[in-house]
Amino acid sequence: MPKYVLWGSYCDNVVEKRAPYRQAHLDNLQKLKEAGYLVTIGPTQDLRKVFGIYEAKDTETVKAWVEADPYWQNGIWTEYEIHEWIQAL
Repeated sequence: MPKYVLWGSYCDNVVEKRAPYRQAHLDNLQKLKEAGYLVTIGPTQDLRKVFGIYEAKDTETVKAWVEADPYWQNGIWTEYEIHEWIQAL
């Protein structure tokens, strides 16, 4: 199955704003991880960007997962890009 890289941005004051949605967000990611679709995901140290790697049949599937996430739906993630990734090693 192809792999896809997610790069996204967080809103300002992310630590405070994410609090009401954090557990639902983590639960959602855990389900994707357990199903074998999410390889890894996390913020940059400065909490400005999010990086993730997904395995999916196509870009549209990854877009649907991102847009179903509570962080996207509630403005915690403010923008994102998805790129198909060729894993060299």
